[in-house]
Amino acid sequence: MKVLISVDVEGISGIVHPTETNPGHYDYERGRVLATAEANSAIAGVLDAEPTAEVWVADSHGPFRNLLPEELDRRACLVRGKPRPLGMLGGLDDRTDALLLVGYHARPGRGPAVLAHTMNDGILDVRVAGRSMGEIGLNTAMAGHLGVPVVLLSGDDSACAELRDLVPSAATVAVKQALGHGAAVALHPEEARERLRRAATEAVTRRADVSPLALAGPLKIEVDLSAPFTVDLATLVPGVSRVGGGRTVAFTVADFAEAYRLVLLLAQLATVKPG
Repeated sequence: MKVLISVDVEGISGIVHPTETNPGHYDYERGRVLATAEANSAIAGVLDAEPTAEVWVADSHGPFRNLLPEELDRRACLVRGKPRPLGMLGGLDDRTDALLLVGYHARPGRGPAVLAHTMNDGILDVRVAGRSMGEIGLNTAMAGHLGVPVVLLSGDDSACAELRDLVPSAATVAVKQALGHGAAVALHPEEARERLRRAATEAVTRRADVSPLALAGPLKIEVDLSAPFTVDLATLVPGVSRVGGGRTVAFTVADFAEAYRLVLLLAQLATVKPG
């Protein structure tokens, strides 16, 4: 059995501010410790349920180099660094039996939600066949394309509700209650880890009861971009065109894997600055 655990940082208990999530800021090292500890709780929970499971952990925040390798449970493999195939889902394949999303955050507009965004500040919204999707929806649908169910998510209460809207039978662990973009009522980190470990064990045990989110193609995708320069770059990609006002691009794809790759590319283009 193979399980992938994708770990973001904004949804970790106690995290409420960019200084705790961005390299180079005074509280980032503390955020790394907290994220690594919650990753370890999820690993332990998976192995409590399936002691012989092959567990992969995808470091999935920002530079994809946040988790502390020397502090990670040695029973798991760490997928680290970027760029890489499937981005936040590095290591996902059709051998994977279950996906867990740890430390995830809600999409913009879901609020109140702690540090809500989609990929980066350059993307305002992604709509798949008219439905708004953030990182939770995009990653859940990409896993579903490969037949892999998302069996658990941890994050704030808005992130948990976002997954339940997509996969009602998935388990969720709300490690904090959002009060706004930069404020929350958080569980003590040790309490959050204990709840996450128990939930991971239960989620993996009942994985057969959770259906993958499979979206049949063709699919029309619309992406709202914050910078006009990014829109200009995006229209250089074959099949991508400007629609509506000045900030929206659209494309039609045969399946969700193609959509996912293009959204990752647009997120990268959003980091390019005018020369």
